[in-house]
Amino acid sequence: MPIFKAFGQSLVEVALSITLYMGFFYFNQFITAPLEDARGVNWIFLPAGIRIFLTLIFDYSGAIGLAIASLFINYIGYYYADPMTTLGIAIICSAAPLLGRHFVIHNLQVRPDLSNISFKQLLGSILAYSLLSSGFHQLWFVTRGLDSGSLNHFIAMFCGDVMGSILFVATIKYGIDLVKGKRGRDHLIE
Repeated sequence: MPIFKAFGQSLVEVALSITLYMGFFYFNQFITAPLEDARGVNWIFLPAGIRIFLTLIFDYSGAIGLAIASLFINYIGYYYADPMTTLGIAIICSAAPLLGRHFVIHNLQVRPDLSNISFKQLLGSILAYSLLSSGFHQLWFVTRGLDSGSLNHFIAMFCGDVMGSILFVATIKYGIDLVKGKRGRDHLIE
């Protein structure tokens, strides 16, 4: 019976990851369209923060959800690309934050349950993820012959991932502090 409970929890995590990422992706497109440097290259990319958040919290379930969401987004028509290009983008969208998570856990001595993560370690995770994500995306875009692939677009994508992640994390932190203050607690969960 425990295997069914674990499987059910993983399915919920995957479904939540799909829903949150797709929601943030389209919300980002709505509010930051003028800041898009090229197709798929944003100077502020809020979904970068949700990618890190989902893989930090849900690990592989989050990464699977991100890959599926990316496939849906590109299938619906964000990128008008062939299936191989779309699959590569989905793999990068899920693998980059997962690699960033494992970099932080293994190299910065963060526990897998994230109970000892500091702001400095979170910033390290954001920088590692942003470098991996923008680097892999640009390499893939160049390999597939997309207009979005170049050094200038790498810089824009890296800045967008860093800015989006910091804005997302700051919003979450502010929300947690606000809830703690209204409840008169030192910790969110007691």
